[in-house]
Order: sequence, then structure tokens, then C-alpha cells
Amino acid sequence: MDERRDKARHRVLKAGTIAFGGGGIDCTVRNLSDTGAALDVTSPVGIPDHFNLFLTGDGTHLSCTVVWRKERRIGVRFG
Repeated sequence: MDERRDKARHRVLKAGTIAFGGGGIDCTVRNLSDTGAALDVTSPVGIPDHFNLFLTGDGTHLSCTVVWRKERRIGVRFG
């Protein structure tokens, strides 16, 4: 499989919240780089193309754009 990312992602297991429209959906950050991440979710249905990601452990807030969606995982780009 060809790597299409500019930066290599590192495997992590962090709790997070996808925040949009005054609400939030819990997620698990599965891999992370300076430019994006893969997030495990119960279902990607209803998650908008742009949202804020809050990492529970360290209080990081990241603006995200969805790049791809699968059954229980979404890929995002930061910024």
C-alpha cells in the first residue's frame, strides 16, 4: 500500500471528543501526526465535514476537516 501522507502518523490510544453544533461525540484517536489523525467512532453518520477535536488527556483543541470515512473510523486533516 502506498503512503499518501506528507507526515508519518504514530500509533496512539487517546480519548477525545468530536465537538460541533453545541454537542459532542466521544471518539478514540488511533494514530496521530502533526497534520492529521485517524479517529475511531461508533458511527461516522451525522459527523460534519468540519469540527473541533478535543483531546481529553492533555486538553488539546484541534480544528479538523474530514478527509475519508469508513464504517467506524474517520481520517482528518488539522487546520
